[in-house]
Amino acid sequence: MPLTTVHLLRHGEVHNPAGVLYGRLPGYHLSDRGRAMADAVAGHLAGEDGTERRDVVHVVASPLTRAQETARPIADAFDLPVAEDARLIEAANHFEGLTFGVGDGSLRRPTHWRFLWNPFRPSWGEPYTEQVERMLAAVAGAREAAEGHEAVVVSHQLPIWVTRQSLEGRRLWHDPRRRECSVASLTSLRWDGDRLVGIDYTEPAGHLVVRGRQVPGA
Repeated sequence: MPLTTVHLLRHGEVHNPAGVLYGRLPGYHLSDRGRAMADAVAGHLAGEDGTERRDVVHVVASPLTRAQETARPIADAFDLPVAEDARLIEAANHFEGLTFGVGDGSLRRPTHWRFLWNPFRPSWGEPYTEQVERMLAAVAGAREAAEGHEAVVVSHQLPIWVTRQSLEGRRLWHDPRRRECSVASLTSLRWDGDRLVGIDYTEPAGHLVVRGRQVPGA
């Protein structure tokens, strides 16, 4: 049976000086560092860092600007177009466009407290189960497009993380601080025919990541 790999790539760092949770808002571009991250991932997949050149035949991304900008250098490295799949979009969130904190953010306003009653669903945004459902459908499409080869799928931290949780048979609710999904990281899903045989995590742009800084709405 053909071996197929689908790389779930979280987009690079975003220019967000106001520190808002930007979610699905339009117009948020990669920062200079984020563009360098995208180039580093492209170079890694193309074997420019001394690793083996990957067999990428399909590149698809969330419609959001930051995902499209992350996908472009990879597509260029393999002379491919960037396909768009709305199922890869960031999770919907009530706090979109707001700063999120207790001291100086939206949590100090009682009008928002009613959205925090259930962390298991979660009550403040798109249910985890719905994120997994749409992501797995998008992954299936990418896997079919790249059968016997490799695909790069550019999405966002939370959808990627809960998809990995689901595939590994773990609960979907979690502590966000424990997600293993840094900016510009690769969560690689490997299939032998129709059987998922492995999940690998790598950070080809890890040398550019500012550790300890969480990018809101990423």
